[in-house]
Amino acid sequence: MPFHMALLLCAIMAKAEKPVCQIIGAPAFPLLSKEGDVIIGGAFSIHSKITEPPTNFTETPQPPICSSVNLREFRFAQTMIFAIEEINKSDTLLPNISIGYRIYDNCGSSLTSMRAAMALMNGDELTVGEICSKQSAVHAIIGMSESSATIVLSRTTGPFKIPVISHSATCECLSSRKEFPSFFRTIGSDYYQSRALVKYFGWSWVGAVRSDSDYGNNGMAIFLKAAQEEGICVEYSEKFDRTEPEKLLKVVDVIKRGTAKVVVAFLAHVEMDNLLFQMSLQNITGLQMIGVEAWITANSLLTPTSYSILGGSLGFAVSKASLDGFANYVVGEFWETAFRPECPAIKLNIFGDQNLCNEHQDLLEFKDDNEDVPELRYSSNIYKAIYAVAHAINSFLRCTSPHGCDKDWKIEPWEVVEFLKKVNFTARTGDQVWFDSTGAAAAMYEVVNWQLGPDGDVQFKPVGFYDASLPAGQRFNLRPEIIVWAGGKTQVPLSVCSNSCPPGTRKAPQKGKPICCYDCVACADGEISNLTDSNNCEVCPGEYWSNAERNKCVLKLVEFLLFTEVMGIVLVFFSLFGVFLTVLVAVLFMIKRDTPIVKANNSELSFLLLFSLKLCFLCSLTFIGQPSEWSCMLRHTAFGITFVLCISCVLGKTLVVLMAFRATLPGSNVMKWFGPTQQRLSVLALTLIQVIICVIWLTTAPPFPYKNLQLYKEKIILECSVGSAVGFWAVLGYIGLLAVLCFVLAFLARKLPDNFNEAKFITFSMLIFCAVWITFIPAYVSSPGKFTVAVEIFAILASSFGLLFCIFAPKCYIIILKPELNTKKHLMGKMPSKSL
Repeated sequence: MPFHMALLLCAIMAKAEKPVCQIIGAPAFPLLSKEGDVIIGGAFSIHSKITEPPTNFTETPQPPICSSVNLREFRFAQTMIFAIEEINKSDTLLPNISIGYRIYDNCGSSLTSMRAAMALMNGDELTVGEICSKQSAVHAIIGMSESSATIVLSRTTGPFKIPVISHSATCECLSSRKEFPSFFRTIGSDYYQSRALVKYFGWSWVGAVRSDSDYGNNGMAIFLKAAQEEGICVEYSEKFDRTEPEKLLKVVDVIKRGTAKVVVAFLAHVEMDNLLFQMSLQNITGLQMIGVEAWITANSLLTPTSYSILGGSLGFAVSKASLDGFANYVVGEFWETAFRPECPAIKLNIFGDQNLCNEHQDLLEFKDDNEDVPELRYSSNIYKAIYAVAHAINSFLRCTSPHGCDKDWKIEPWEVVEFLKKVNFTARTGDQVWFDSTGAAAAMYEVVNWQLGPDGDVQFKPVGFYDASLPAGQRFNLRPEIIVWAGGKTQVPLSVCSNSCPPGTRKAPQKGKPICCYDCVACADGEISNLTDSNNCEVCPGEYWSNAERNKCVLKLVEFLLFTEVMGIVLVFFSLFGVFLTVLVAVLFMIKRDTPIVKANNSELSFLLLFSLKLCFLCSLTFIGQPSEWSCMLRHTAFGITFVLCISCVLGKTLVVLMAFRATLPGSNVMKWFGPTQQRLSVLALTLIQVIICVIWLTTAPPFPYKNLQLYKEKIILECSVGSAVGFWAVLGYIGLLAVLCFVLAFLARKLPDNFNEAKFITFSMLIFCAVWITFIPAYVSSPGKFTVAVEIFAILASSFGLLFCIFAPKCYIIILKPELNTKKHLMGKMPSKSL
């Protein structure tokens, strides 16, 4: 029969009067067995390799040949028997009930796992009877070690509600009570170990390898989901099966070419053994391996070359077993009770087939070996599983110490399932045993690290623990200072696709690559990042700007025209120089006030003009320095009033020239209407108009200090806002109006007969004045920042110097250098004149 499965089939026998159910094919016999009132089944991969004999389809196929003893799995079988024998000797737990066992070897294969599952349900009797149904041969099953084989077992036994309790099947998929209603395990699921180490060490770039099985695929799916949630990138995620050497070579090549320095290996110990062999052949070392409980403490991986690859490996492991008396049991009582003397390797089956004894002589090699017992880790889980079944049956049979158990009750497997859900006891190991709603025990792991001991042997050194039953912040406890990392290093290895971006930069994802691969781009001007690995740069607030390192916002440089800077010093110099020249001219005119040239054209207006020019030079100083509320109002009003006073004086002098010429005509009496009093009143009236304009300006919308943040991004221009644009341009417009009027009148009087006609000089001065202020307008509008103020000061100084030089320089020339011309006759044109 294919796969040698013992199947129940109801056949109508030719000579029989009634139908009889009979097993077709050869039954599968347990490797180890013992009869009892209650039978607990077991299935372990006591041998790890299987060989299928050739099939010629002409005769019944021979059973597969199992080889290569897996000592760890053999210890599991021994632990199961040890716990059963301990319970059978107990006076408090099932005192008058004996427990038997039927332990099968599935040889690490899904095919033999199915065969073992069928045998555990059917037993090994050839004929069932008239009714093709009977109670299962076992009341509960312990096993299997690997998740894939356990899934096969659970799905097969599930419809019959036979409880399966695994000691090491951690696949999260087995948590589904809908698919596996009668499955239990004395170990936590992969859900916890897949997530716990994901983010702790800050690795953002990892590789991942898994077994192509339910265990590997489901565990890796949980890990990948957790990695995505934590922002960790997986460079590659490869899988292979132990029967696919070509795929294994591809996986090794991917690992070799990868840049990730951390590899998460979600592998069963057989696949890990195969991967380790290939990595050693290709000398792939220096990778930080993150392991799972399936292989991280497997002694079978300890080879002379394995530490160069797996040294420093870190992973979760089941705590070491602490079973009193077990070490002595495996080298003594076990071989005396589990095997009959005539068959030292296996108990004789019901047919007395001596060939089975010969097939398992390889187990005798471990008869006197117990050195590995102190390192056993899953044995305590099997121990707790056996006791869980015993406690469930004990509760069902209502056993009591004095009276024993009620043997009249017939125990059904489904009833054991119901009572297993309720067990809660403390085992001799000190562990609390109970099952949650998914049938799993609380996830508790040691964190172990592959290290070299003082004698040079590899040790699985505990460096922390994980307990899912504790509150969230207390579940993971690790001592990083005692961890030895890959390559013997004491520092946590760095595994990133791109180096961290320092403050002052941001991460820019590389096109076509995971988000963990990025370039570091410096923040733009005015933006900062003060954290490592910033995704974005933050814009500095309005009055702040980024520093040179782009990691801090600092106050922007406030710019205004300073007295101490070069431009300010130059402008102050010319301003004071203008004041000095004006004072000098005034002193000269005061000394020569009785000379004809000073008296001509109303000396009083000349002195008033000099005074106003001095104010014009001085008012330019109010434009230098930090703008304040008072300085802003002062600079514009002082400028407007002083310049109107100046132009009014010039206009008065122009009118005096025109009136004087009119007065020389016969019958003219015009000078009496424009005498000194009228001249003073005209200057006062014209100036008063500007004062009124300034007062209205200051009371409605006065100038004020203003921080200009728009002109420059990196600095603040502190300037005076004019407040009311109408007021500002009204002040300038009035000055311009007077200047144009003065220019027109002076131009008309330029050719009047006189040796010293002042009108021509006034014309020239007004021409300069108007030219300066006409060019000022576009320069003022287009000049940035403090240069706007500089342009305004330049216009004030240039027009002031123009008036000073054009009007007073010719007079000073005559007074100082040509005193002979400073006579009334010369001024009245009664002497031959020389061109000036």
